[in-house]
Amino acid sequence: MANLNNEKHRYNELSDFLKTRRAKILPSQVGLSPGMNRRTPGLRREEVALLAGIGLTWYVWLEQGRPIHVSTQVIESLSKVLLLDKQERIHLYLLANQPLPADIPGYQEAVSPILQHFLDSSIFSPSLVLDQRWNVIAWNKAACLIFGDFSEMNVRDCNIVWAVFTDNKYKQLLVDWDLHAKGLIGRFRSACGQYVEDSWLAQFIDDLKAQSTEFNLWWPLHEIESNSEKYKKLNHSIAGILDFEVSYFDVSDNSGLRLIVHTPLPGTYTASKMESLLG
Repeated sequence: MANLNNEKHRYNELSDFLKTRRAKILPSQVGLSPGMNRRTPGLRREEVALLAGIGLTWYVWLEQGRPIHVSTQVIESLSKVLLLDKQERIHLYLLANQPLPADIPGYQEAVSPILQHFLDSSIFSPSLVLDQRWNVIAWNKAACLIFGDFSEMNVRDCNIVWAVFTDNKYKQLLVDWDLHAKGLIGRFRSACGQYVEDSWLAQFIDDLKAQSTEFNLWWPLHEIESNSEKYKKLNHSIAGILDFEVSYFDVSDNSGLRLIVHTPLPGTYTASKMESLLG
């Protein structure tokens, strides 16, 4: 009997939570007209159901506290429609008795002084540190000369996947751009597989599809590539052709960061060209 009462209480809590959050949302916040005869504060039930892509009857039952199963897809849809923040989204998962999906950790801190010193000491090797969202969070001077000044970019433009597919500079820089970009998608998908329900990832993918015809075409193919590239040929606007060996290293402080080092390929003029670029 106690378990039944606890379940009933949880469903009632879920019902009240949805009602209160629905009442807080103005129609204009979700692209709807306020209308002339609106008596309900916030959104109507039918508007929430429509925007979330779920049946009205089913949503009404949910707000009535009926004991029905709520999938993670429905939770994510409702979270977006009701403009829930991170803590509210977590609370909705708990009330719906669903395990929280893994989120891709963001990384807001600076890298350690030792790691930055290593980057700066790799004078002729363009080197970068990526977080788990593939944002460039640390770099050296050589990397800026080749890929652009990351200190002047916003967070999204510092994302390697975003940059390759939305910045035309990379289509000129990367020799055989198509091959490189397809491989990048495969590696990104492989790395993010455990975070498939993460809201940041879903929004990032949707935005990239809208910005890049190629990404929109290739992402649905579900190609997976776990092996990182070993060589990279670039066509720099000043230095010309540059050939690099590419090495990947996991940073050993359990932060999930990854170090990428581009070493001039022996037997080419890349090292001397990098020296000239660096003055």
